[in-house]
Amino acid sequence: MADLSLFHGPVGALFARPGAPGDWARYRLSDVQVSFFHEHGYVAGIRVLSDEQVETLRAELTRLSDPAHPGNSLFYEFNSNESADPSTVLFHALGAWRVSSGFHDLLWNPAFLVPAAQLLGGAVRFWHDQLFCKPPRHGGVVAWHQDYSYWTRTQPIAHLTCWIALDDATKENGCLQYVPGSHRWSLLPKSGLAGDMDAINAVLTEDQRVRFTPVPIELPRGWASFHHPLMVHGSPVNLSERPRRGAVLNVVRDGVWSASDEPLLQGVPPIPAGAPLGGRFFPLLFDPAAMSEDA
Repeated sequence: MADLSLFHGPVGALFARPGAPGDWARYRLSDVQVSFFHEHGYVAGIRVLSDEQVETLRAELTRLSDPAHPGNSLFYEFNSNESADPSTVLFHALGAWRVSSGFHDLLWNPAFLVPAAQLLGGAVRFWHDQLFCKPPRHGGVVAWHQDYSYWTRTQPIAHLTCWIALDDATKENGCLQYVPGSHRWSLLPKSGLAGDMDAINAVLTEDQRVRFTPVPIELPRGWASFHHPLMVHGSPVNLSERPRRGAVLNVVRDGVWSASDEPLLQGVPPIPAGAPLGGRFFPLLFDPAAMSEDA
């Protein structure tokens, strides 16, 4: 099957591109939302998908989660169960944008791109995508972590994550949780992504432990949150009767460069250390100039 990384633009009609210059503005965050992000390290409650778009992506996700899917080899990583606890399940995969049209075109969704450009403070370049799924009754945890601890092969720290709910995400089914203000902490050592939720305590200072007050981010399906790359976040088990599925888009401000001569993602040709991200696997998604120029 075709590798959709060859196409740097929508391949379907799931997401309409604004036709007039002023049409981009309706996706802008308010000044209050942008200020909240910079103060707390996240902003939530932003609708990025219609009900129809959610249903399309959920149908694609059902097919993609089958290891026998013909495009499975295109994933950078594919874990039917990444949970460290054999009694729970955490599906986690990177690279869906290469495999299915809906997740490919999600990268060019203006409801995502305009806020991303505001929060990054410049043009938006793709880093990589993720899928996280917790089945009902035995969904596994995503342990407390900072995204950038897994991304130090790219510099400087000018990254952004958008977490999109494909089901109603609640405290009962293991929604994302943030530790407000932790984006101002230094980079912490990795303590595991799918294991003990409390493992992070071993790498926190006494002051950080005192300030460790998580906030659950409950989101209706189709709604999203954005967070800083140093934001400490995680999500507990899903013991409810409902699934908790989410799509994640990770982007950088244009100009972020490779800090390694090794491949930045599995199966992707290396970008020499010091060279900016670009090319087939790291396309430029959006330049804020598009909000004032007819595209």
